[in-house]
Amino acid sequence: MYKITGAIVMYKNDEKMLSEAINSFLNTHLNVILYLVDNSPTDELKKMVTESRVYYIHNPSNPGFGASHNVAIKKAFELNSDYHLVLNPDIYFERGTLEKLSQFMDSNIKVGHVMPKVTYPNGEFQYLCKDNPTFFDLFARGFLPSFLKKIFQKRMDKYEYKNFNYNEIIYDIPYLSGCFMFLRTDVLKQVGLFDDKIFMYLEDADLTRRFLKVSRTAYYPAAHVYHHFAKLTHKELKFKWITIQSAFVYFNKWGWLKSIY
Repeated sequence: MYKITGAIVMYKNDEKMLSEAINSFLNTHLNVILYLVDNSPTDELKKMVTESRVYYIHNPSNPGFGASHNVAIKKAFELNSDYHLVLNPDIYFERGTLEKLSQFMDSNIKVGHVMPKVTYPNGEFQYLCKDNPTFFDLFARGFLPSFLKKIFQKRMDKYEYKNFNYNEIIYDIPYLSGCFMFLRTDVLKQVGLFDDKIFMYLEDADLTRRFLKVSRTAYYPAAHVYHHFAKLTHKELKFKWITIQSAFVYFNKWGWLKSIY
């Protein structure tokens, strides 16, 4: 039986960065298998498959981040892996990282979802533990100019769990980033797939929230990954619009009144 199944959803990615992510996942003594779900118009990235532990799936219709990961999650269910990793193509990490996360989960059977410490390649820390989002939090983070954000800095800090010690294990976090989601497959079966009505953004908030209903979530800083992390929502109008669409799906599901402010 496979210890860990993993998946990377691709779309015309930088090949060097993608290779780092793939090699990081495979650099382990654990029994693993990786699915590359490619939403690119062509199958040019199929050449990234260099060994038998990697499977390529071309999905040019591009149904979205969550829906594409669902393709691999269904494979994980069939293989009955212990854990499933949702991995971004701009992540890399050292050998032993998957072992640390597996050992943590093996020892903490009530935890269904764990996230490691995440930094930029230069070592700068990324605050990726968050409270359940409100409409105001999403609007402020994505649309307010910097000088106005400063007015709500205390609120933003609380939203990003900056009042917690990120050098220690933190349990029961309502929202963990989708860039690296280490999931217990049995719990994933229980809570279900990503919501495929969310094309991109907030699918991770939705899934974490569902995990927390039936299990614990955790941030585990003894494991460390590096994340290049391009903030597309701050650069292109189309990504801002996708965020708005995702917010409508998310708040229609979880409620608007308690999520406005």
